[in-house]
Amino acid sequence: MLTRRQLLKGFIAASAVGATMGGYALAEPFRLAVTRYRLTPPGWPKGFKFKLAVVADLHACEPWMNTARIAQIVRRTNAVSPDAILLLGDYVVGYRLSRLGRKMRPQDWSTPLSQLSAPHGVYGVLGNHDWWDDHTVQDTRKGPPRVQRALQDVGISMLENDAVRLEKDGQGVWITGLGDQWAFWPRDRRWRGRGKIPYEGVDDVQAMLGKVTTQDPVITMAHEPDAFATMPDRVALTLSGHTHGGQVRFFGYAPIVPSRYGRRYTYGHIVEDNRHLIVSGGLGCSGLPVRFGSPPEIVVVELGYQEGHGA
Repeated sequence: MLTRRQLLKGFIAASAVGATMGGYALAEPFRLAVTRYRLTPPGWPKGFKFKLAVVADLHACEPWMNTARIAQIVRRTNAVSPDAILLLGDYVVGYRLSRLGRKMRPQDWSTPLSQLSAPHGVYGVLGNHDWWDDHTVQDTRKGPPRVQRALQDVGISMLENDAVRLEKDGQGVWITGLGDQWAFWPRDRRWRGRGKIPYEGVDDVQAMLGKVTTQDPVITMAHEPDAFATMPDRVALTLSGHTHGGQVRFFGYAPIVPSRYGRRYTYGHIVEDNRHLIVSGGLGCSGLPVRFGSPPEIVVVELGYQEGHGA
């Protein structure tokens, strides 16, 4: 039987561990890692090397993701010398976190993003929070939302069910962007999260791939990784964010993942039926300004290299 003294010691130790973990969870959002993946998808042109830098889920908000922090992320992204830079959506903060912090004006977060630079360009898609941020768009069920306009105003090419062909060393590669799958709130606002997620999307894979006019490999940006479940083999690699890697993970386990597939696409390099998906852990926070076991990251994907993974 435990003595009172042993119980007291155990309580003090548990409290210390809890305080330490809580403090770390509040500090982790301010870390910044660079996570690298090297892979050669099926059908990738032999000898063709192409490096991508991926930025996902900024969730701009004072004080956790302010202008100075975004400028730091931009500098680190440029420093990896990518061929192209891809932005995977959710540039703005969600409603809950904005009540704890302060929403930023579009120019406060888009201006530092204008400094992103790569020889083959900077391309982006929108995330669900970018659509939800614009109440007029939600009421009319028509875009584009103001987040898209802010990014286009600083020279970032936004792809919604669209495609652009890039060329390096005489070899072409397509960058495609899928419209967001959770663009509009449920029409019935009484929904309380039971059953299938009822958001309405603007995603159209067929229309997106219809813009691809050559046999060059295709890389697809899709904010929510759920699209990967039915992504055609024509796409060499799908890149997604949205999940924040779970945002809070204990020994690799994420209790909450915003996906209709549960934890199937939480984080990292996933291969199904010889199709490749990389899910970024993202950079910002949603809900609460905490991260645990899922530090903010810039993702670097080196295609046509010997396979590997590292931070």
